[in-house]
Amino acid sequence: MGRSIDALELAKALIRCPSITPARGEVFDILDEALRLLGFAVHRWVMGEAPDGPTENMVAIRGDSGPHFGFAGHLDVVPPGENWASDPFAADVVDGLLVGRGANDMKSAIAAYVAAVSRLEIREGTLSLLITGDEEGYATYGTPRIIDWLNEKQIRPDMILIGEPTSVDRLGDTVKIGRRGSVNMWIDVPGVQGHVAYPHRATNPIPPLARVIAALNAVHLDDGADQFPPSNLEFTAISTPTDASNVIPGSATAQLNIRFNNLQRGADLVEMVEGIAGREAPGSTVRARISGEAFLTPPGPLYDVVVAAIEEETGAKPELSTSGGTSDGRFLIQLCPVVDFGLPNATMHKVGECAAVEDIEALSRIYEGVVRKVFA
Repeated sequence: MGRSIDALELAKALIRCPSITPARGEVFDILDEALRLLGFAVHRWVMGEAPDGPTENMVAIRGDSGPHFGFAGHLDVVPPGENWASDPFAADVVDGLLVGRGANDMKSAIAAYVAAVSRLEIREGTLSLLITGDEEGYATYGTPRIIDWLNEKQIRPDMILIGEPTSVDRLGDTVKIGRRGSVNMWIDVPGVQGHVAYPHRATNPIPPLARVIAALNAVHLDDGADQFPPSNLEFTAISTPTDASNVIPGSATAQLNIRFNNLQRGADLVEMVEGIAGREAPGSTVRARISGEAFLTPPGPLYDVVVAAIEEETGAKPELSTSGGTSDGRFLIQLCPVVDFGLPNATMHKVGECAAVEDIEALSRIYEGVVRKVFA
């Protein structure tokens, strides 16, 4: 079907493209070339404007019969940050570790999967890769638009594996079978700016905002559900328009995030916050952005092939978990059963992000085993 691809070399080439979210261009060119050599038909498009775009998406397909196995991932990365020991986009191998932004999350997994497919001769069935440049951002023009494209073409995978780094202590110890939902909110409390020496001529927004924060901090959302931990509400920032020590600010804002299980719905949580803010700080407003609802993939063939392939490579069965952050599975679950499985995630988003070369190679073997089992 093509030539054998080396997972490490492809991962290096992808990392050397500084594809900070939202991403497009060169990093997609490299993956495009590799997939065309393997007989994939590659479809790419760029859409959207700043600040959430422009974003590039890719759908690569080989075959036209069932079953249809999809692999999903993202080529965008978070900004590198400061104080790296070397260039974060050099893709150096140091003491058996591939170092660079995206090595862990998740260019190495994409490379491992492409390398796995390059070793396979699949004569019946369909393989696809669903790759976005906007998973690390708000996904406005990312995976939801890939789903739109698939629906327009009447293409629907039977199962999807996402290559997010899910392992914890060792490769293969954890598979994510669902994810919590996430909603970000900003509570804006108006005031009247003035001099601190003349408070009767001003209205301080900070005390009512503090009451809102205290009331929300006291809320008990739930005790968790089957396969899910309890939902949690966390404040992430508090700000005013001025830092001057002698000025009562004209407004104050609190930012919060709620990670919620399948006992909750994003819209209901927004309504709850709006009610508390309106009671404790009349005149306040709440802005909200729901990143995705909680989802859970029920047991079935996808579980079976992924667990079996991991056990064959590592000798141990993985834990099936819903812990951690969100992934694009929150969108892809609209199409078919979805699970996330990839590298150990200890360095994702950190300065010095890295992945063990031996883990990348073992992950590629696991992915190869998964695909073989799907088409057996």
